[in-house]
Amino acid sequence: MSKMRAVLIKGGHGPIENLYIGETDKPVPTKGQVLVKIVAFGLNRMDHYQRQGGYPVPPGASSILGVEFSGRVTELGEGVTRWAVGDEVFGLVGGGAYAEFINCDEGLLLKKPSHLSWVEAASIPENYVTAYQALVKYGEVKKGDHVLVHAGASGVGIAAIQIARESGAATVTATASTPEKLDWLRSIPNGATHTVNYRTDDFAAEVKKSDQRQSHWAKNIESLAIDGRMTMLGTLSGSEVPSVNLGPILYKRLRIQGSTLRSRSLQYQTELIARLTHLISLSFRDIIDKVTGVNGGGPMRTYIHKVYPWTEIQSAHHEMADNKNSGKIIVEVQ
Repeated sequence: MSKMRAVLIKGGHGPIENLYIGETDKPVPTKGQVLVKIVAFGLNRMDHYQRQGGYPVPPGASSILGVEFSGRVTELGEGVTRWAVGDEVFGLVGGGAYAEFINCDEGLLLKKPSHLSWVEAASIPENYVTAYQALVKYGEVKKGDHVLVHAGASGVGIAAIQIARESGAATVTATASTPEKLDWLRSIPNGATHTVNYRTDDFAAEVKKSDQRQSHWAKNIESLAIDGRMTMLGTLSGSEVPSVNLGPILYKRLRIQGSTLRSRSLQYQTELIARLTHLISLSFRDIIDKVTGVNGGGPMRTYIHKVYPWTEIQSAHHEMADNKNSGKIIVEVQ
């Protein structure tokens, strides 16, 4: 079997210092799959947890880190009709993006727009699909809504803020941990209308000041309005709540939705990207068509915090682990 280089983990999991570039088997596309030579890939918080051994890989997915990438099609599996060798694409996978080559189902690839660089394209899939699923599919965001976005300076948070604004939300309040991040979130086009430092301020009280409702469980419930919707993407402040008052959930008619993406079926992810259901008014492809780079002038933009060569993968992971980023951390394969 042919070989390729990839970012591997000594011992299978461990600290950042265990990351290294090594040799592994090059994937071979099977029926319905496309082999892509990767130009750039994005870092995500799940990569950090998987490296530590705390994030199980979905069945059938590569154990190599990474779920989003941009690159060129180099080989087609049996029955592939949507793509041709040489096509420039970006896409979403269950794993394997920290490598020179990757197999991807043809339905999870998108054509790279000419106005996006390789780095910009690689920053989009996980952030925008996750935000789209949370806000549009589950949250059913619509004109006039008031939206609260936690971790506003994260890649998903920035995407969610812009999708909410583009969908006509009356106000979007974002939380972050530093004044610099909060100032930046208010300054970007289609950015947050209000911001709250979750370490020093009561975001539930701040949300109410702007007539919004949407460790944070009690404050989140307090923030929600009548018929409010909350979509949970993670449990960074803890997965257990010592005591819960069910009363507000009942009398405010709240809807609380858990949301994951990586563990969902191939069919679900393909349909989410293609928007095969007529129940969703704004398709994911509608959104992607409006996304530009930071200087592109589009109503939604992708923001790159820093770009690393993959020989500096340990530094890239330290940057993410230290929570220094406002925007996406991208790594280029060289």
